[in-house]
Amino acid sequence: MSRSGLSTVTVVDALVEALRGQILDGQWPPAAPVAEVEVARRFQVSRPTAKAAVRTLVFEGLLRQDSHHAAVVPSLSAQDIEDLYFVRIPLELAMVERLSQATGVRLDDAENAIGALERLPDDAVTSSFVAADLGFHRALAAATGSWRLERSYNALAGEVHLCMMQTRQALGRTRIAGEHRQILQAIRRGDAPGAVEAARRHLTGARDALLTRADRTA
Repeated sequence: MSRSGLSTVTVVDALVEALRGQILDGQWPPAAPVAEVEVARRFQVSRPTAKAAVRTLVFEGLLRQDSHHAAVVPSLSAQDIEDLYFVRIPLELAMVERLSQATGVRLDDAENAIGALERLPDDAVTSSFVAADLGFHRALAAATGSWRLERSYNALAGEVHLCMMQTRQALGRTRIAGEHRQILQAIRRGDAPGAVEAARRHLTGARDALLTRADRTA
């Protein structure tokens, strides 16, 4: 910690962010080994720094590692998708219910995330589209004011992003932005049942589309 009380970005933090970005952009394909030696060489860092970054991403679920083997980018299966959404859906429903019942909640970031998604060009790379989609959900998590909930959501978001990248599946920009706006409008009206139902439809639709795509590519 610095004297001002703000944490400083370490070399490991910077490496984790860079490596995470490459994995989520698809630069390390499914089943690709992410060896510490290769990470150290590619990013010109020490082997211990590479090892620490890899361990962090294993904890996040963006890498998997067995004893005495290099970490690999997981190839997420239909079972993984089911499990992700088994955890994700109740968490997000709790988020929107809490926001609908709260007063004075600032939702500007969620509104801006919808706008960012709508402004993406048609030829935007998949990773940009997925990041813009998840930006709305991250903004809602942050708006709850619960750092534990936000931490829990962000722990899932990386795997959801990876899943959407690997299946190349999305519901379409217009549909997603429209459904996001329905959720946000219900929250702003204080309509907790309506917000929860809109979120449920949105998330189950996303899950089912991912499962259909996963089955086709299995």
